[in-house]
Amino acid sequence: MQTVISVIQTALPVFLALALGMLCRRIGFLTREGVDTLKKVVVNLTLPAVLLSAFATAEYSLSTIAMPVVMFLLCCVALALGFLVVRLFRIQSRLAPFLASGFEAGMLGYALFVLLFPDKSVSGFAMLDIGHTLFVFTLYKILLSGKTDWKAIGKDLITTPILWAVFFGVIIGATGLYKAMGTWGVSGVFDGITDFISAPTGMVILLTVGYDLVPKEIPWKKTAGLMAMRLGVLALVYGLLVVINRNLLGGMIFEGAALLMMILPPPYVIPVFADEPAERVQISSALSALTLLTIILFAILTVVFSL
Repeated sequence: MQTVISVIQTALPVFLALALGMLCRRIGFLTREGVDTLKKVVVNLTLPAVLLSAFATAEYSLSTIAMPVVMFLLCCVALALGFLVVRLFRIQSRLAPFLASGFEAGMLGYALFVLLFPDKSVSGFAMLDIGHTLFVFTLYKILLSGKTDWKAIGKDLITTPILWAVFFGVIIGATGLYKAMGTWGVSGVFDGITDFISAPTGMVILLTVGYDLVPKEIPWKKTAGLMAMRLGVLALVYGLLVVINRNLLGGMIFEGAALLMMILPPPYVIPVFADEPAERVQISSALSALTLLTIILFAILTVVFSL
């Protein structure tokens, strides 16, 4: 009975928030402009607070540098496999390979991690996300756009609040400033501020994801192949991560966090780079289907980790 209650306690808020988002779209309570504004609030305010707190309170050592490096390299492997699969199966889509790599960690991962692992520090997920974020904002975005506008790329890096939050969080944590704040008796002030700002992050993210989910409009037959490609590639990548973690890193990586990362959908920004309307619809449908798959797999993980 306790296991059932634990599963419900973890999974129900996710499904409820998604259902509320779908309801808001159906009754017109939220507009597209309103949802886009909520996403901006998350990306520019609440999510940076989550990351600032996560990295400020993380434990640092020379060995922890390996975690982002491994994640960056594995993201590269996943993208390379995506290009290989698309070429082998002759999938006619320039953007299809990018569905095999990248994760919507910011808009979904952190919210699900807190629910799935309430007793674990979010830094276990955040350390992996450092490597992933660097991958997305460099190699991934360059190849996705098909351009090499280094000035624009540099501007994106400099003006992204999420990256600044990671930077200052690492500075506060790695220099021992956060521990010193505890000695001075002011760490509670820092925690109170970041906790207050970050509190609505999970609900708002899931609400906006629910708003964008329209299952009946997804062409499931055409989308199934793209979903199978991502699942197959990331299953191989996760297996590789486990081997590296257990044989080379001494179990440093929290494999539960890595598994959650692997079931997340690709970055929602991919359709923006579509060359044709038909391709944009195809990729958008795949993202919606993969988001639904994420929620289903999250529910399964909830049961597994509650046993």
